[in-house]
Amino acid sequence: MGWHGFLALWCGVLGTVALVGYGRSLAGVTAGQRAVRVMGRIERVGEPRHGSSGREGIAVVVTFRDPSTGQEFTVTNDGEHGDRISTAWTGREIGIRYPPGRPHAYRFTTDPDEGRLGIGWPNFAVFLIYVGLVVVASVDWGWPWALIGFGAPWTLLGATYLPGAVRDTRLRVESLASGGPVPGRVIAVLKDVTVDEDGDTVTSHTPVVAFTTRDGTAVTAYRTHGLRDPAKAHGRELTIHYRPDDPVAFTTDLAAEHRSRVGEIVFGVGALLVGVAALVAGGILIAG
Repeated sequence: MGWHGFLALWCGVLGTVALVGYGRSLAGVTAGQRAVRVMGRIERVGEPRHGSSGREGIAVVVTFRDPSTGQEFTVTNDGEHGDRISTAWTGREIGIRYPPGRPHAYRFTTDPDEGRLGIGWPNFAVFLIYVGLVVVASVDWGWPWALIGFGAPWTLLGATYLPGAVRDTRLRVESLASGGPVPGRVIAVLKDVTVDEDGDTVTSHTPVVAFTTRDGTAVTAYRTHGLRDPAKAHGRELTIHYRPDDPVAFTTDLAAEHRSRVGEIVFGVGALLVGVAALVAGGILIAG
């Protein structure tokens, strides 16, 4: 079987996967579409113990109501129950999803809409088909077609992403600046030890910050970046800037937050230029 035979098989199998996936999505029978999605409310927040592990997130007690039966459930995030809760306060709403009729199989989610359409795998199959076509085109017609095949979607992605990134950066910095400052404190530093693929021991430290918003909401949150010497941060006093309508977004250094967001925009512009350069180079080589 030659290149074209492999390509036909590749596209046939993946095309079938994509068609079946899109068909299931249109019929509304994917697991993501059938899942029950509700909002729970945090009723109690536990204070992390200094030196303990941060893998399971901040301990919380959450209540939610099953819409099909009206029954209320009170649950915790002990063990494996979906996304790690890294920012918590009493009264915060948190997404919960579970299979129909099985509320005890609940999973916490920080993005309740994630996977709602159930087309993640079909989209991935289409992407793999595209990769196969680009590879075969490059072999049959020459490597400049690989530049075209890479540059076209990369440029489209960059052009779609960049305007939203610029807007979100401006709004985030403005919202953080409007919500503070308020005093905060590192109430614990969590410690996790792992072994990497080379057998080396890696130790990570996660400071836990506590602060109270201007409206009296007591927030407990992991601060995974932005603090110098995190292993020795326990007890450190901080100044917190937060987003008034959603304290999940906060920073301990407003200037550094602004620099990092500008850096993301610069990276996005650079990525867009790489795609454009690939398109131009491929077009010139093909025309020549």
